Amino acid sequence: MDNLINYLLEFGQLNQQQIDLIKGKVKVLELHKDNYFSEAGKIPRQVGFIVEGVLRVCYYNNKGEEITKYFVDENHLIVDYQHFEAKIAASDYVQAVTDCKLLVFSKEDWEDLSKTILIWDAIVNKIVQKALTEKLERRSPLVDQDATTRYLSFLKKFPRLANRIPLSYLASYLGITQSSLSRIRKNIH
Repeated sequence: MDNLINYLLEFGQLNQQQIDLIKGKVKVLELHKDNYFSEAGKIPRQVGFIVEGVLRVCYYNNKGEEITKYFVDENHLIVDYQHFEAKIAASDYVQAVTDCKLLVFSKEDWEDLSKTILIWDAIVNKIVQKALTEKLERRSPLVDQDATTRYLSFLKKFPRLANRIPLSYLASYLGITQSSLSRIRKNIH
């Protein structure tokens, strides 16, 4: 719980009464590997803060292939914010890559915080801006780099993730086949 509060305090000041209110709204969610936090075609109804684990945002292209857009790990909020706010069906899946523990706010509790804590919307806006910047950095790299360069830059940018995610997801994120990724890893190590 402290990680969540410290995270929120990075974006604005909260008094003890506000912190207690936030703590009272949050629930713990254990999400097993491969389970979904939210699904395409359904309206996102919760905001999560990752305490333990890795999630990925993915979709299916028009050929039915699963494409990983990016990964999110500990001490980050996870929500399809645009669809959550607009109350419309999501176009992406958010799936647990590992067993995960999240602190979760329901849509109703999130809105209550917005109505009760004057600075809440300002804090959320700062978080969303930071998340958008990080999302662009986390996005699958452009295909103008060769596969080895994409893999090496992933390792450099996300050293804590490489050994925590299945090769198939990493290959999808890098835009290469799993066998190509295996060859690249073999040649590097």
